[in-house]
Amino acid sequence: MANIVEYLQDTYHELAHKVSWPTWTELQNNTIIVVIGSVVFSLLIFVMDFIFGINPSTYFWKGILGLIYP
Repeated sequence: MANIVEYLQDTYHELAHKVSWPTWTELQNNTIIVVIGSVVFSLLIFVMDFIFGINPSTYFWKGILGLIYP
């Protein structure tokens, strides 16, 4: 039991005194970068799915799974 208590104390000490936390402005800027990257990546996947999902005989969009599993 003493090992667990020592581990928790060491963990708290490291998080409170040794970790360099980002400022509020840095956190906001990084969050915006991640959101923009996620939106761009999801749009890229949507465009690829849309392009490969068009059925030439009916021009109906079935998605990429529609091509694999007709």
